[in-house]
Amino acid sequence: MDGFYYIYVLLSEKDGKKYTGYTSDLPLRFEAHQKGKVPSTKHRRPLKLIYFEACLSQEDALKREKYLKTHYGKMYLGNRLKSYLSCQTKSENK
Repeated sequence: MDGFYYIYVLLSEKDGKKYTGYTSDLPLRFEAHQKGKVPSTKHRRPLKLIYFEACLSQEDALKREKYLKTHYGKMYLGNRLKSYLSCQTKSENK
């Protein structure tokens, strides 16, 4: 899938917090996160990829990443991932 830029959200299985980023190579970037090569998530492993979007330009991807990090962007993701996140909460409470 050449030519795409990906915005992605990772969920830390350690602290339950989310990390949002962007990349042109999602599998390679996720592998870097998993191996502890990304300082901002190094101590929050293991991580799960829970969401991603593809954009045709780097500029659009950067704008979308910036938006998803805002209050309204976090609300959007919360609604978009509502069923997934509620399943995670239920399984943790068992």
